[in-house]
Amino acid sequence: MTDRLILGQTLAFGGDPFRQGPDVAHHERQGAILIRDGKIAALGRADDLRARYPQIPVTDHGAGLILPGFIDAHAHYPQTAIIASWGKRLIDWLNTYTFPEEARFADPAYATAIAARYFDLLLSHGTTTVASFGTIHPESVTAFFTQAQARGLRVLAGKTCMDRDTAPAYLRDSAQSAYDDSKALITRWHGVDRLSYIITPRFSPTSTPDQLHALGALWAQYPDCLMQTHLSEQTDEIAWVRSLYPTARDYLDTYEAHGLLGPNALYGHAIHLEPREIDRLAEVGAALVHCPTSNAFIGSGLFDMGLRARVRVGLATDTGGGSSFSMLRTMAAAYEIAQLRGQALHPAELIWLATGASAEALGLSDKIGRLAPGFEADLVVLDLASTPAIAQASARANDIWQAVFPTLMMGDDRATRQVYVAGAPVT
Repeated sequence: MTDRLILGQTLAFGGDPFRQGPDVAHHERQGAILIRDGKIAALGRADDLRARYPQIPVTDHGAGLILPGFIDAHAHYPQTAIIASWGKRLIDWLNTYTFPEEARFADPAYATAIAARYFDLLLSHGTTTVASFGTIHPESVTAFFTQAQARGLRVLAGKTCMDRDTAPAYLRDSAQSAYDDSKALITRWHGVDRLSYIITPRFSPTSTPDQLHALGALWAQYPDCLMQTHLSEQTDEIAWVRSLYPTARDYLDTYEAHGLLGPNALYGHAIHLEPREIDRLAEVGAALVHCPTSNAFIGSGLFDMGLRARVRVGLATDTGGGSSFSMLRTMAAAYEIAQLRGQALHPAELIWLATGASAEALGLSDKIGRLAPGFEADLVVLDLASTPAIAQASARANDIWQAVFPTLMMGDDRATRQVYVAGAPVT
């Protein structure tokens, strides 16, 4: 791969702004990044790097702000076509929209078409990594990975497993087929190029204890895989779990009892947690994923960002329960929800949630999510004046945080000036 020098404003985090404050970020107004073999080889002032590497081709993004590509830590790509569908509560939404749409993914051609559309949408919004649920059909995972592989993306996904009669008959597997299909997909895809498999029970209400046990056994065989599911999204969902698992201590216990709790576990939503659940999540080093647009759209509740003091937390769109493919819109929603809980998130913290923190949640903090030498060159270049409303607000800025905040609150795909995947520009 040809070396490339890209110029623009750069914002690099030397640590976690939640723990160390916003000053942990270094802003270079006239910065540069040297890309070599798909990775960041050097970072610094534009004049310095141009002088050091005078023969390397240069792409100058002017006042564009170069950040790590956004990382969406929880999504459902099969729900692409039903995003922003009017609904009531979670269970109604699943039965009315989600399950009928997911049934269509038995058709490999349909799965391929939606996967292609999904990645085009992600990249147009500056997202370069996503952790997605598939459907019960192995074809859904194959389509997802094939399309991601063709684009050179680092992504994670797994076959969604559901065998309980709480799911429609046309959308059920079994404990054995969930195990067999998932194992075959791990063998075929996990660790190939930039692809990772995630063991994926949808959630306890749609899996029998036998299926959860089978997936726990599979995870024990492949502990380097992540395991993703849902946890404590809505109060009526929690009551449902209690009725289906009457001997469980709490919702988390339905996973823990079957070997589905550990440091590589990833739990979406996690809004209504009990003290014991928080203690256990912190003790084992599991990660939570905040899905603010989804939590608001489906009326689930307000995530407590204070949990970051004890547990890794990533950020996600949760499309299609979430109402946007944009991580900018997701950051705005995270800010708004935190405000409702009396937690004012700094712009540095918002950007970190969509980059470094999500990389940490996915166990990829040594590969993506930061502008630093050795990291993979998945980048987004933001236009901080992409609309008249944003331009007039950012023009009054006295520092980088005031300049970027209007884009975080009001930005959309128009703010995406350029995306790089493994150092190559996306056209």
